[in-house]
Amino acid sequence: MFKFAGKALSLTAASLMVTTAISSAQSLAEIEAAAKAEGMLTTIALPHDWCGYGAVIAGFKAKYPEITVNELNPDAGSADEIEAIKANKDNKGPQAPDVIDVGLAFGPSSKAEGLVQPYKVSTWDEIPDSIKDPEGYWYGDYYGVMSFLVNKDLVANTPADWSDLMKPEYAGQVALAGDPRASNQAILGVLSAGLAAGGKAGKEAGEKGLEYFAGLNKAGNFVPVIGKAGTLAQGATPIVVMWDYNALSAKDTLAGNPPVEVVVPKSGVLAGVYVQAISAYAPHPNAAKLWMEYLYSDEGQLGWLKGYCHPARFNAMVAAGKVPQELLDKLPPAASYEAAYFPTLDEVNENKAAVTSGWDSVVGANVQ
Repeated sequence: MFKFAGKALSLTAASLMVTTAISSAQSLAEIEAAAKAEGMLTTIALPHDWCGYGAVIAGFKAKYPEITVNELNPDAGSADEIEAIKANKDNKGPQAPDVIDVGLAFGPSSKAEGLVQPYKVSTWDEIPDSIKDPEGYWYGDYYGVMSFLVNKDLVANTPADWSDLMKPEYAGQVALAGDPRASNQAILGVLSAGLAAGGKAGKEAGEKGLEYFAGLNKAGNFVPVIGKAGTLAQGATPIVVMWDYNALSAKDTLAGNPPVEVVVPKSGVLAGVYVQAISAYAPHPNAAKLWMEYLYSDEGQLGWLKGYCHPARFNAMVAAGKVPQELLDKLPPAASYEAAYFPTLDEVNENKAAVTSGWDSVVGANVQ
């Protein structure tokens, strides 16, 4: 597991001007003024029930009311975000995203393709080196572990592990929270299953994960529907494989109707990191920088934590006494995370290649 460490830095214009972490000659005051002049920030793939984003976006709007937040396709996957940048290279209109929030594997690939631009936030030193590009092209924002969200009105016996999902009692009940050919969450759900099946992280686990879902599909237990809180409540997908923070947020949203249970499987406990980046073609580059500063400020990091995501600066903020105890108390037991495996970038890339290229031929379920 990676460690979070570094000096605490205050989010002020003065600190921004003197810190060596900043890759811009602008002060925060100058960025703020320029962002207000731009008047808009365009985001993409940020559902309000994902990682507390609803409240995070509301917090940014309250802090900077002069900036309109234009939200594109909240249910898009990481691959869709990258394609949106490519499709709008020459478009400065409202369909061109300024910022992206994508799976770890998409950070380096988007840099290699020249799709993102560097910017180091003022709290840069508190982001672990293992989850950020040294030049500032992309940087980790939060992480969670893969879990099962279970509708207790329809599922009498809560599955405790991946192997349980193969049982006949779960016929027509198991879904992924995305299309495994494009969604980072779903791609890593397959990796988690592969790890539980004994695969070595990377290509091997990806292939074993595909074999697992092929078996689940053959048994009639897999449902080729993108699972969400709504489909779970309707009974279309009574068991959904998703990140713990999404599952816990859905539990809050459903408020007991239906009653749900969130389970971290006993094996194949996989931790996943997401990353932020600014589009190289951002129509509102200063608003994008200001957004990043907000996300990595104490306020933004606590906003993600309220949405059950472990933010990048979590350990440093806990050490500095910046995380309220009531927030810590709402998180799952620490024991659920003790066996969590944080795959390397190479392992994530190998798994992604195996899953996206092999899903149709091995599993053959058109998830939509």
